[in-house]
Amino acid sequence: MAGPLRCTALQNPQVAALACQLPAENGVPLSRWSCPELAREAVERGVAPFLSASTVRRWLTRDALKPWQHRSWIFITDPGFRAKAERVLDLYARTWNGTRLGADEYVISADEKTSIQARCRCHPALAPGQARAMRVNHTYGRGGALAYLAAYDVHRVRVFGRTEARTGIDPFMNLVTQVMSKEPYASAKRVFWIVDNGSSHRGNQVEIYFSVVQRKVVSPNDFTDLAQVGDRLRAFEDRYNATAQPFQWRFTTSDLDDLLARLDRHTTDHHEESSAALAA
Repeated sequence: MAGPLRCTALQNPQVAALACQLPAENGVPLSRWSCPELAREAVERGVAPFLSASTVRRWLTRDALKPWQHRSWIFITDPGFRAKAERVLDLYARTWNGTRLGADEYVISADEKTSIQARCRCHPALAPGQARAMRVNHTYGRGGALAYLAAYDVHRVRVFGRTEARTGIDPFMNLVTQVMSKEPYASAKRVFWIVDNGSSHRGNQVEIYFSVVQRKVVSPNDFTDLAQVGDRLRAFEDRYNATAQPFQWRFTTSDLDDLLARLDRHTTDHHEESSAALAA
């Protein structure tokens, strides 16, 4: 009777080397490797007559390799990025051009949360019970979508929101008018608005509020119509404003400089690797 298959000393490094290559570089139609796919590819290449996914995972764990994970990065192309980011971070710290903001100066972070849908479930959601999670029916009817625009007073910790049928300059100006027509902003010395040039979901403080809205209001999405969506959002604003505390914003200009230095090193290394690959 044949004995159990034994792994050779070369199989582990061969699989590790394969894991450190992109699947597409080897003609494999995958975006990234998984342990079962690596085991299959190793067998097809003749690395081993048989190889289990659990063995591959054990080898990769030993070598601290996780090819199924991925991270993204961005190359900053705006030469004035640091100066712009520094102004925002200074405002978060209640400073403008090296001078502390006065009591009659305010900082507003504003943005939009697009396409909040009204999904009417075909069966009512069931409340949670003992040893049972809340249950939401998978089948739903579409009741349209709206945009939620919000302005967040960074230091007074107050949210002003409105719903609109669409995004754009006119809906945004409606939000500006809504805020600036109220005190203390109407008679303030200065009100700074931090926006992101119309591109949604960037590192603006109001995005933290939107993440709270997503968790506590929108998910799971079970609304009869858009009117109910708007009513729920407005009611949540009141609830939030009654107890809200300032976000613990700790990212400073020093952190920004460290980040930019790391990105610069990463960009340089990436260009050098690309040049070497092209030369080869």
